[in-house]
Amino acid sequence: MRVLLVEDDEPVAESLRRGLLRYGFEVAWVTTGAAALSHAEPYDVVLLDLGLPDTDGLDVCKVLRERSEVPIIVISARSDETDRVVGLELGADDYVSKPFGVREVIARIRAVMRRMQPRTAAAEAGPDRYGDRLTIDRKAARVRLDGEEVALAPKEYDLLAFLTEEPGALMSREQIMEAVWDANWFGPTKTLDVHVAALRRKLAGVITIEAVRGVGFRLEIVKGDQGNGGGGTS
Repeated sequence: MRVLLVEDDEPVAESLRRGLLRYGFEVAWVTTGAAALSHAEPYDVVLLDLGLPDTDGLDVCKVLRERSEVPIIVISARSDETDRVVGLELGADDYVSKPFGVREVIARIRAVMRRMQPRTAAAEAGPDRYGDRLTIDRKAARVRLDGEEVALAPKEYDLLAFLTEEPGALMSREQIMEAVWDANWFGPTKTLDVHVAALRRKLAGVITIEAVRGVGFRLEIVKGDQGNGGGGTS
């Protein structure tokens, strides 16, 4: 995912950029509103500071929204509710107040992208298909196996939706907990193991979720008709 980061505070921008890169994002960093508006390379989401040196970030937000439907997340030290409301009214999709953690920003990005899906061509194309048997309708938050809906708990669905964003990719426990549970989750991660076990059971023969000791999990889609007679819901 390509991020346009508009932030003139170098320490804040560097910290955020490093964190985003660590989680697999591509980041283009600019420090002024003019540079943001003239940025020619494509991007999937904008992180926009309001306190820019050359113009008010709210004006930049307004122009960006007039140009496209690309998600805009405002990041600002301004805690005034008026700024928050105006930003949202001008077309921002979310608002994060400083100070914030990288994990919170990533969670906001993922949430905004999920909300944006009904406005994308991907959503218009219908449910995502994984192999011959599994479909995930992210617009309706429903999973079907061989055409029959699978009963998943809310967090089981969120976990499956996250892991299937990049089948085959190794996701750390930290990444998963931040994306599926909460950016500020400080509880035990055993709940993750419980939910992984539930998905393995309910989608046996369709997906595999490999545990990589000391790191996290990797989801793979079972190819062809393997397990076609034995997989299913439970």
